[in-house]
Amino acid sequence: MPLVETLFPSPVGDLTLIASDAGLMAILWEDDDPARVRLGERERRADHPILAQTGHQLTAYFAGDLQQFTVPLDFRGTDFQQKVWVALCAIPFGETRSYGDIARAIGHPTASRAVGAANGRNPISIIAPCHRVVGTNGALTGFAGGVEVKRWLLDHEQSHGRLL
Repeated sequence: MPLVETLFPSPVGDLTLIASDAGLMAILWEDDDPARVRLGERERRADHPILAQTGHQLTAYFAGDLQQFTVPLDFRGTDFQQKVWVALCAIPFGETRSYGDIARAIGHPTASRAVGAANGRNPISIIAPCHRVVGTNGALTGFAGGVEVKRWLLDHEQSHGRLL
């Protein structure tokens, strides 16, 4: 079955949600580079259950009512990329980790640069929270949605983390 997609309007711009029957495969930004996340043919369908679940959870996240996503994920990438992406999902809401922290967490303590490359190819932004990864000195580094959006997401989580 082909992949399905729908458009999700959010406070950080329109997001394209893409799913297989197994789970959410991607959340793409308005100006996303098509080469960053390569996916097959897709059809537009808002009624797919995984896309509907993702939309509900993103709505709750942006309202400040959800800190932990439960939508099934269908990561497609190398073994190393998938280890990084799973490690992203373990970063608690409202907290940050460095590329070195992620490298150590996946058992590759000298692979900070490779972690950065995998982080940049994370297909499921926000839910696999690559925005929570910062430079060793705490500096905000590249983000597919733009550094301003990364700052917005971090500020959003910091302000709502104390309320729940």
